[in-house]
Amino acid sequence: MARAFTIAVAVAVLPARFAMADDDDKNQQILPFPTLVETTVPGNGDVNPYGVAFVPHSFPAGGLLQPGDLLVSNFNNNQNIQGTGTTIIKVAPNGQTSLFFQGTAPLGLSTGLAVLKAGFVLVANCPTTGGATPMAEQGSLLLIDRNGNLVNTITSAVVQGPWDFTVQDEGTKVKVFVSNVLTGTVSRLDLSLNGGVFTVSSAAVIASGYIHRPDPATFEVGPTGLAYDVRHDILYVASTGDNEVFAVKNAGKENDSDGKGRLIYADQLHLHGALAMVLAPNGHLLVSNSDGINPDPNQPSEIVEFTVEGEFIGELSVDPAEGGAFGLNIVKFTDDVVRLAAVDDNANNITIWKLNTANLTDPAP
Repeated sequence: MARAFTIAVAVAVLPARFAMADDDDKNQQILPFPTLVETTVPGNGDVNPYGVAFVPHSFPAGGLLQPGDLLVSNFNNNQNIQGTGTTIIKVAPNGQTSLFFQGTAPLGLSTGLAVLKAGFVLVANCPTTGGATPMAEQGSLLLIDRNGNLVNTITSAVVQGPWDFTVQDEGTKVKVFVSNVLTGTVSRLDLSLNGGVFTVSSAAVIASGYIHRPDPATFEVGPTGLAYDVRHDILYVASTGDNEVFAVKNAGKENDSDGKGRLIYADQLHLHGALAMVLAPNGHLLVSNSDGINPDPNQPSEIVEFTVEGEFIGELSVDPAEGGAFGLNIVKFTDDVVRLAAVDDNANNITIWKLNTANLTDPAP
């Protein structure tokens, strides 16, 4: 039976700055509030939800999005063909769902999804080549305004099959760390806001050597989840094919690759194809499992919590069958509550937990 999370939150004042929990708090239990479970299928029938992003409290007013809303991107179309999903849905705090964005094919909206402080949404596009044995195309990043309109398509030689990304958002400047399934690399794009549109000011491959290949069941296998610790300038990389998690130092400044980075977590008991990943407010990492690598029918569709030193903390199943876990996110909601959201690809829905926290402290300046 899956164990509940034991996240003991040490509050971060800024969304991307997290403080490690004290040793005495490490195993403190969080008490769940009632949850929401909502469909992620829009009117056009897109399925296979991947990306998850919360709208922050500071998001500008005057559009379709309100602080506290949740966005989910879909990767498949209504025929369940991978790499053909064109939609992002919105889930309001009361559970009401609506369409936020629908693009024009060919698109395949993957796990990379972020709501930016400047009033935009950024989503990874990893479409299929089609044919009898479809593979990922080079793809792009789509910049969408607060009204759901596409305003820019960002391409780069270092973006090759964007499977996921994470951002360091400073308002007019944004660092985007992208995992690439076509090349088994991680790249960084430095974006600058000019004339109301973000453009690429610099781009570099900062990590490489991760297992990558087409896969008949999961479409592509490669590096996926990324989580950035801005205080220590460390990027954590979940490599699905390696079934391991790595730490890449100097990720925000480095312009060359020194390989995969330092191995921090290799757990054959609890990792089953590490996928999407986030850094929780207590400094722990949460990673979903694809069940396509090292499967265990007794641990289906698990989200695993572990420390950055590689200590297993707990796990939570999002579906009784394998293959349901993928995108997830966690965010501070109030001083006493965090919100955790995770998609279920099998049921085409998303669950949103409200988790009670205690012993909150501010990080050191």
